[in-house]
Amino acid sequence: MLISSQLELHRMATGKQPRVVTACTMLKRMLFRYQGHVSAALVLGGMDCNGPSLYTVYPHGSTDSLPYVTMGSGSLAAMAVFESEYKSGMTLEEAKKLVHAGIMAGINNDLGSGGSVDLMVINKDGNTPLRGYDRPNERKSKRDYHFPRGTATVLEKTFTPVSSLLSSGALVETTAMETN
Repeated sequence: MLISSQLELHRMATGKQPRVVTACTMLKRMLFRYQGHVSAALVLGGMDCNGPSLYTVYPHGSTDSLPYVTMGSGSLAAMAVFESEYKSGMTLEEAKKLVHAGIMAGINNDLGSGGSVDLMVINKDGNTPLRGYDRPNERKSKRDYHFPRGTATVLEKTFTPVSSLLSSGALVETTAMETN
């Protein structure tokens, strides 16, 4: 949100659409200022007067510009797919198939990666998000648990608001005893 508002101010000040490298520069400066504490590892892509651009922006503000990029916990597996199958001049369908294979490699080879494939097509006509492009790990059946009343035994039916515990010091004393 911060970068998008800065880009809009830049557009109004110059009277021109900002370039993708301008957004990249703004992002990297902000991330460098916070010395990695923002923990944002980003892929930035867009189309401007210079054509398509694709960047990786690392948490400390360093950047790369390559024909294909990966970021995140499954990025090594995805990069292996890109390095073995990427070729310049791919059709849109070939590119979608390659990105899908890269994301699937990340999902299948990394426990921290998600369970669905979302794509974004960026071209001169605009951006087309393809949410839910594939859901490879969707549950086939969901269990519906029903527990009859009285299954869990109620031990006590009293309620003490947290605010009264704080004012009496009871909560502070309990916490202090647990940490010792």
